[in-house]
Amino acid sequence: MIAHIFTLGMLGPWQIVLIVVVVLLLFGGKKIPELMRGLGSGIKEFKDASKEDEKLEGGKEPEA
Repeated sequence: MIAHIFTLGMLGPWQIVLIVVVVLLLFGGKKIPELMRGLGSGIKEFKDASKEDEKLEGGKEPEA
């Protein structure tokens, strides 16, 4: 089971094409831009939040 998770990064071109076709069939061409927009905004919020955490940690003095 765990070995299958590590091979996920080794997708060939036909597997990628198959995944794209399945996604198109499931969601349709009109829904995909909405999904991508939502995904993009979620990633942006995550990056902004992580930058705020870095600023807060940078202002504190390290404990001995």
